[in-house]
Amino acid sequence: MPIADLTLMGLTRTYGEQAVVSGIDLEVPQGALLSLLGPSGCGKTTLLRMIAGLLEPSSGDILFRGKSVKDVPVHKRGVGMLFQDYALFPHMTVESNVRFGLEMRMRDRRRHQALVLEALDMVQLAHLAERFPQELSGGQRQRVALARAIVTEPAFLLLDEPFGALDKNLRLEMQIQLREIQTKLKITTVMVTHDQEEALSISDLVAVMQGGRIAQRGTPAQIYTDPSSRFVASFIGASNLMRGRVAQREGDALVVHTESGLRVSAAVISAPPAIPAADQGEVTVMMRPESIRMEPVGGAGDDGLDRASGTVTRVVYRGAAIEFTVQLRSAHTLVCLQPSSPMQRAVGVGTQVSLRWDERSARIVWH
Repeated sequence: MPIADLTLMGLTRTYGEQAVVSGIDLEVPQGALLSLLGPSGCGKTTLLRMIAGLLEPSSGDILFRGKSVKDVPVHKRGVGMLFQDYALFPHMTVESNVRFGLEMRMRDRRRHQALVLEALDMVQLAHLAERFPQELSGGQRQRVALARAIVTEPAFLLLDEPFGALDKNLRLEMQIQLREIQTKLKITTVMVTHDQEEALSISDLVAVMQGGRIAQRGTPAQIYTDPSSRFVASFIGASNLMRGRVAQREGDALVVHTESGLRVSAAVISAPPAIPAADQGEVTVMMRPESIRMEPVGGAGDDGLDRASGTVTRVVYRGAAIEFTVQLRSAHTLVCLQPSSPMQRAVGVGTQVSLRWDERSARIVWH
């Protein structure tokens, strides 16, 4: 296991009797990029501000490389910060804005010019060093703010919704550039975002927050494929969630009879203390729409283990993929996502279809 660069121990922040962040325990390995992801009001920005030193924890501790920084002021924590509001000085040139952080931290002035040029080169803005912020595009201003955050050679980089004000194409471009710079410099980074795609695509680790607590921490693949709870399954990506009862157990999988009339073999990845025995417990089954294969059939298809049939009631074209809503015989619906192909584009509302999915591609999720 990589050594933890950042450790949070029982970190809590209360306002009156309300706990906005409650008992957070978290480790971030050296050089990793961790995204804090969650709905508005879940406490992710409050948590980031405590790490930065902008807010004082009500209880708990923050360790940088094994040493407590809870009582260390923000300007001595060695962190670079980047926010959605770039906070550039309009009367200063690009170079002066980047240099400002160095001057505030009283670094060796003989190194200032070299560090500023290196930071501007890294964000590909050296040729615009003499321009003013109002003469730049939104993406260029964001890169100036990023250069200012890294020019002091911080041990940690803290980002709060850094690309929220950019359009989609520019946001994707900046995500790639940030990841390349972060990887090259090996800066341990914590980023707050509400953008699931952003968190999944550029992070080493994702911590999903709910009500001031960490609902699940893991790699992007773990969070998406094996959600630990119904909340995570419904919050991250699209999913078909179905309640049902356990019919039998087969190794690490349960055969579940769902209330929608399906028989599903679902893998148990994250188990509670006791797995319900056959006919003794209700569970929730999750299937991702892209795990379901759909084929048109001439008439009514047959239902069975890990297969079903129904009628298409809705078609949404999404470019590279097509989303179909299929009404089952039980009147419940399943959503499936199919690669766009001539055969799938020919499927319309009212088409009878057969649905199949691989054994154990479904997951059991708890609470």
